[in-house]
Amino acid sequence: MELFIILLALGLLMFTAYKGFSVILFAPIAALLAVLLTDPSHVLPFFSNIFMEKMVGFIKSYFPVFLLGAIFGKVVEMSGIAESIAKSIIKLVGGTRAILAIVLMGAILTYSGVSLFVVVFAIYPFAKNLFREANIPKRLIPGTIALGAFTFTMDALPGTPQIQNVIPTSFFGTDIYAAPVLGILGAILVFTLGMLYLETLRKKAARQGEGFYGMDNAESAAAAEADALEDGGSTIDMSAKTNTYRSVLAFVPLVLVGVANKFFTVNLPKWYPNGFDFSKIGLESYGTVQMSGVVGIWSVELALILGILATLLYNWKKVTGGFKVGINAAIGGALLASMNTGAEYGFGGVISSLPGFSVVSKGISTTFTDPLINGAVTTTTLAGVTGSASGGMGIALSAMSETYMKAINEFNIPPEVMHRVISMASGGMDTLPHNGAVITLLAVTGLTHKQSYKDIFAITVIKTLAVFFIIAVYKLTGLV
Repeated sequence: MELFIILLALGLLMFTAYKGFSVILFAPIAALLAVLLTDPSHVLPFFSNIFMEKMVGFIKSYFPVFLLGAIFGKVVEMSGIAESIAKSIIKLVGGTRAILAIVLMGAILTYSGVSLFVVVFAIYPFAKNLFREANIPKRLIPGTIALGAFTFTMDALPGTPQIQNVIPTSFFGTDIYAAPVLGILGAILVFTLGMLYLETLRKKAARQGEGFYGMDNAESAAAAEADALEDGGSTIDMSAKTNTYRSVLAFVPLVLVGVANKFFTVNLPKWYPNGFDFSKIGLESYGTVQMSGVVGIWSVELALILGILATLLYNWKKVTGGFKVGINAAIGGALLASMNTGAEYGFGGVISSLPGFSVVSKGISTTFTDPLINGAVTTTTLAGVTGSASGGMGIALSAMSETYMKAINEFNIPPEVMHRVISMASGGMDTLPHNGAVITLLAVTGLTHKQSYKDIFAITVIKTLAVFFIIAVYKLTGLV
């Protein structure tokens, strides 16, 4: 019965997320329903001292990362940097290699710290233009954007400032460069298999005579007419000449974020060798700051601030023209994203405190005795249930981080390896149909789940396999 109660709560959260309801409301409802069915007298104490404590603790630690990432992405879009980068990539790889160009653009933007949701809006106009010119089916755009933005640069490549790579730092005392060799190998596998998959689909469509608007029939003609009305007859001129000097400068804010990130990761522990003790300045009630828990977060925050300032300097007049509207939109998006993930984190805290969770934990541990496989399966499963990479990771680490730490000490596994496995696993099965990023991606591209979801799911399967690939590499070679 205790196990059934937990499964019921998880099922309710998954169902409501799939239907599009906000988890900010339904995460506490689902969690407290489980408490109610376990012991009604525990509902209010669990809400105050577990759910809210966990949720607020998560937001306290990670909201600045969400906020700065959203602002950075917005100013990159408003400044024209995204357009300049798109033109540079197309000049490099050629306009006919539209899939590769869009994947690279997504990878560059996400690896530099631009929010995934912002990347979707920034890339789509260029993807649509390139795919139309190359006569590649429009239905392949979501899978292409997903490969570039939702996979290897989100959580596999060492140094990515995306939240999925930041969260594990405070649990395992690592930094965002954890297990660089494994991360790079995993990223190469995802990129290679993903490109092979998408290019195979493109070639198959070409053989069958399927173009941007589908097969050459009345339905295709209607789609073309509707598309023309949507665009208002305008297209992005990707062949327009650009200033070479400005094109190079467009990459500076993105590179600066990466360089600054590494600089602060190395130097912050030197600046605070013993952490920070508030009692030494007469503020005993504020406790102490342990650098192992904050260095990854502080490094990303400072790097993003520098990136924002550099972007403003790149095109001050263009950014400040619509600054108020753009920044307000970015702040709203950051609030929603952080509250969603915080609510799921609170849900995980409540569920892990119920008697039935020991049954779940013991069952997973018995089935998957290896802590790396255990962590991968647990994280990707919960990410799939919640429809959120960071949310699933939050639940897994909220409930199991101490268990994982004990296990990796027992098996003599470096914390950096567990960090990379958990991070990559969170971005695996999270992209089920009810995932917010998937829904946003399909909405922006004007396509349906029926038309394009299978390609997004295929990319997800590749991503999930990559997690077990790096586990196998570590087991066979000991590489970190």
